[in-house]
Amino acid sequence: MKKNSFIKGAFIATLAIFVTKFLGIVYVIPFYQIIGEQNGSLYGYAYTIYNLFLALSTVGIPPAMSKLISEYNTLGYFHTKERAYKLGKIVMLILSIISFIVLFAFAPSIAHAIIGDATGGNSIEDITFVVRVISTAILFVPLLSVSKGYLQGHKFISPSSFSQILEQVIRIIVILVGSYTFLNIFNLGMTNAIGIAVFGATIGAIAALCYILHKIHKNKDQLNTTSEQTEEEKKITNKDILKKILGYSLPFIMFGLTMSVYQFVDMLTVVKTMTNTLGYTIDAAESVIGVLNTWGAKLNNIIIAISTGLTTSLVPNITSSFVAKKYDDVRRKVNQSIQILLFIGLPIAVGLSILANPVFNAFYGANTWGPIVFRYSVFIAVGTCLFNTTIIILQSLSKYKAVFISLFSGAIAKLILNIPLMNLTHTLGLEGFYGAITATLIGLIISITINLIVLNKTMKVNYSNTFKSLLKIILSVLVMCIVIFLLHLFIPMYSDSRVISIIIVSIYGILGGLTYFILTYKTKVINDIFGKKLLDTIKSKFIKRQKTTNQ
Repeated sequence: MKKNSFIKGAFIATLAIFVTKFLGIVYVIPFYQIIGEQNGSLYGYAYTIYNLFLALSTVGIPPAMSKLISEYNTLGYFHTKERAYKLGKIVMLILSIISFIVLFAFAPSIAHAIIGDATGGNSIEDITFVVRVISTAILFVPLLSVSKGYLQGHKFISPSSFSQILEQVIRIIVILVGSYTFLNIFNLGMTNAIGIAVFGATIGAIAALCYILHKIHKNKDQLNTTSEQTEEEKKITNKDILKKILGYSLPFIMFGLTMSVYQFVDMLTVVKTMTNTLGYTIDAAESVIGVLNTWGAKLNNIIIAISTGLTTSLVPNITSSFVAKKYDDVRRKVNQSIQILLFIGLPIAVGLSILANPVFNAFYGANTWGPIVFRYSVFIAVGTCLFNTTIIILQSLSKYKAVFISLFSGAIAKLILNIPLMNLTHTLGLEGFYGAITATLIGLIISITINLIVLNKTMKVNYSNTFKSLLKIILSVLVMCIVIFLLHLFIPMYSDSRVISIIIVSIYGILGGLTYFILTYKTKVINDIFGKKLLDTIKSKFIKRQKTTNQ
């Protein structure tokens, strides 16, 4: 295994996550055909609850482990580092068992809270069943996560990245093969088909965990640095380590819970408000929540993968710089992270919004609510990226008070505004669920703003270069939009055919992407963000490969 620098680690992690998310989108095409639009809500219910309990069971320890391992490595506390990992695994095992028991036992109560007394859609028994099935994954995912955090803390990004791909591939195989055979060969019904689909999370986690533990065991000499235990290390007891793990993990707990709360609020309010107050049918309401929490969220993961990859590399790198008191390096990484997110995420979100109809049709077929919901909800992905990254930076810099203020402010805004904004948008003649999307965006913007202000005040982070880059990015995106709309004069953007929709998305995507890339290259935005040295390295490797191919 080789250690990875910040940018290289971010690139590897982002690429792996992008592949994982892309697979997560592609498999939805056949899965959607197997279970249908409305039944996606049952699948979404299971995963929303699972994500909430996963945040509780891991209690933020995996990223905290990455931060702690990086810190001890920088200080040269190698023996303490290994003790921290062992303690982390023990804590994870205990918490995962407790969370599994609670989720399994209270599944009926959770199901009732979700669906209430509504009839005509999924029953309480159906939701109870799929929640109990997916609860088994909680027995394995926390241990997998803390082991990946251990490797990432050493700046070994590649193994944990590959494990994500492995986990996703196996999960998808179980989802597609299992749901199809249960439904069409064994005739076991839709609920059982979705049950085996969500069980794929458990099988995938077991496979990835076996791989990660094998890599750690195989490279134990490289990871367990042999050196004399320092006097400072001898003073650090297991109790001290445990306090530090829990102290570091608390902000990550709140972060994970907050992200789940956004979806949980929608799950508890959107269907009920749409049916009881706004006059929508239960079928329409469940289709909308299916798009918000499942089908549209899958597409949003294309963008969110960028921030996930960045933060995987950010935590150990920015922690080591902070511990070593290299504050200029910290400020550089903060700005660079934000600029990368804006550079990649903004044009993709705008492009997907414009092409919402053919994109949704390409993946899911002709759909009534999908494009309408997705056209607006795609911008949640950009907000989530900035929210994720700025929160992780604050956590890595131990700005815990600011983290709590930011998280609570955004979540409370979402909770307070969700139903009023749904009623307001409906009164204005818009779709009621636009209010729920707007409430999410407002919550994220509040949190992001707080995070940026805190970084400016405490770490003297100056955003002037980031603001200049943003203006150039926005200009390039506007030109890209103009090119897309001009292309619309010659090539129709809408078609009921899935094949034609794929062709339309490809043509518009390639032309729009090339336009954006050329403009950002000419305005030197790429140089400003990624650095001329990195681009020159990529160019030289590309030219060398071309020469080798020609020979």
